[in-house]
Amino acid sequence: MPTTAPAFSDATASDSALRRFLFGLPGVDAVGLEARAASLGTRSIKTTAKAYAIDLAISMIDLTTLEGADTPGKVRALAAKAVNPDPTDRTTPRTAAVCVYPDMAATAAAALAGSGVKVASVATAFPSGRAPLDIKLADVREAVAAGADEIDMVIDRGAFLSGRFLKVYEEILAVKAECGTARLKVIFETGELSTYDNIRRASWIGMLAGADFIKTSTGKVATNATPANTLLMLEAVRDFRAQTGVQIGVKPAGGIRTTKDAVKFLVLVNETAGEDWLDPHWFRFGASSLLNDLLMQRQKLSTGRYSGPDYVTVD
Repeated sequence: MPTTAPAFSDATASDSALRRFLFGLPGVDAVGLEARAASLGTRSIKTTAKAYAIDLAISMIDLTTLEGADTPGKVRALAAKAVNPDPTDRTTPRTAAVCVYPDMAATAAAALAGSGVKVASVATAFPSGRAPLDIKLADVREAVAAGADEIDMVIDRGAFLSGRFLKVYEEILAVKAECGTARLKVIFETGELSTYDNIRRASWIGMLAGADFIKTSTGKVATNATPANTLLMLEAVRDFRAQTGVQIGVKPAGGIRTTKDAVKFLVLVNETAGEDWLDPHWFRFGASSLLNDLLMQRQKLSTGRYSGPDYVTVD
């Protein structure tokens, strides 16, 4: 089973050691964090930079359908859109991935074969994370066997909020081991963690346990990705790499719907973690409707005309 980063091996030696480490992290200045996120959100970019940002944002999208009414036809249609977002303009980048439930992973894998677009599957009793560990691990194994390149797991927020940090850490370790070559995104559901200090602690648990990405949200609760909680997670991955040499990605998900929103998050990435994270391998948007707005704004930049929502397919 994978082990934690060598620089922090003592921190995960026991429940008490992990607790001491997590509560020894610097406290979050909530006012300062929100002020910085708001300030960075006011940055404006020129037309050429905006065109670059739109294409970059498209290439970072995990195009997502996570509904009880999902069908193979819907997943195949979404895969086609991921590979060719704008049929009228073949220069439009492909999205990074299509994200589905485990039972749809095989359908997505068949539809995306040879395209370079990844198959991401949620797992571990998404979105609640409330199931016995053996069921969670079986969920992961089935998704990987079906062709998932990436696994988006949810932590047990009940365990985290009741202070059972080592349980959360050990579950992430176990899931990581089941992923094989698939990359692991660890979802915290930041809207349920209550405080910025908790988000910082969860970020460090995920990183210590070997997450390839840390992710804000499932998109299934009232509060999802925000500039402030994403900024906090970007600071965490920046600091982790500075101390270990290991780079970890960040994925804000839920509530990011417009080009303006996406550009704000890209500015956060550049100004906080740095240019190394401005790449789909290290930063993703979990979204369903964002792509449509990016495509409309992209067309407006290239033609000078705003086509409106009828120009793009409705997902």
